[in-house]
Amino acid sequence: MPSPTTRPVREPILNLPAVIALSVGALAGIHALRLLLSEDADFTLIIDWAFIPARWSVAFGSVQPDQIIDALQGGGGTEEGLSPLAALAQYILRDGEARPWTGLTYAVLHGSWAHVIINCVWLAAFGTPLVRRVGPMRFFALAAASTLGGAVLYAVMNPWQILPMIGASAAVSGMMAAASWFMFAPADWLPEGRLTEPHERLREGPADMARNRQVLIFLGVWFAANYVFAFVQPPGVTDASIAWEAHIGGFLIGLGLFPLIDPLPRRPRRIAA
Repeated sequence: MPSPTTRPVREPILNLPAVIALSVGALAGIHALRLLLSEDADFTLIIDWAFIPARWSVAFGSVQPDQIIDALQGGGGTEEGLSPLAALAQYILRDGEARPWTGLTYAVLHGSWAHVIINCVWLAAFGTPLVRRVGPMRFFALAAASTLGGAVLYAVMNPWQILPMIGASAAVSGMMAAASWFMFAPADWLPEGRLTEPHERLREGPADMARNRQVLIFLGVWFAANYVFAFVQPPGVTDASIAWEAHIGGFLIGLGLFPLIDPLPRRPRRIAA
């Protein structure tokens, strides 16, 4: 008979790996700290650490700041003769610096609590099996590569964009793509007599993924959700620019990179009957 002082062991409600819990805490903590800043200080932080494609176009391309400023000039000019966007472009591009680190740092900034929460939920859902499969170092490498891939594609498709882009959506999209290689694969029996967990399953090859209905449904829902956020963006999700181009860029990097960092072998190809 158990001792009266013995208490039953309780499973945690959210059994997250430490890396995921710390990542979620960091994103929430950064946003909370920003709320303590003055408007001027927060504006400076965004300008310094968010991703602004026009900076890269000026620093790495053949575009001159005056070309962007002239293109943004129009109605609603100020006393100085510049429209608000043109004045912002002049302020941002005045030093001609690329600030390459912003291709990564934009991921830790968010426009609202709703924006933070949405990304943290998806981070927990898809980052958890990914960390359990590849470990923290490869997880962070994939997240960083997906973040940078999102910035690059966004810059390619919006080279003169002067408004800052923020949010961890590109990184999360890369995690979703990476997880799609194995989360919907068939389960196998292990020698100890149990079925493999999702993160233990051998990844499928591209041809088998294309025939996997769960994978196709997942991809369809993901692309439909991106359409909604790109063209029918719900109010209150963010106060700054988030873009489907960055989501696609992160997704493609995660999809292509995962087989190169996966510690488990590929599942033998299924033979069609």
